[in-house]
Amino acid sequence: MTKKKRRQQTQLPKPVIALIIGGILLVAVALFFTFGGGDGGGTPKLIVDQEKIDYGDVKFGVNKTFAIKVTNSGDGVLRFKEKPYVEVVEGC
Repeated sequence: MTKKKRRQQTQLPKPVIALIIGGILLVAVALFFTFGGGDGGGTPKLIVDQEKIDYGDVKFGVNKTFAIKVTNSGDGVLRFKEKPYVEVVEGC
């Protein structure tokens, strides 16, 4: 057998090489997303600048507004699973 024929028999076809490289990349991306790719892995901590807002006695139908500042002082990304809401409690 000539050297040229031996070399041709040992080389993989280009589509097979592309498939192997694509599979390796796919596994690498899956591992990246599975084992924490991106949010830092820390713990978020929510801080509100005021815990209680007291307007005193307010007549029914009168609108009052207020502003609160909410910050994340932790070292992780803060994500809400549901839309945040404010609960108004009578007598507080």
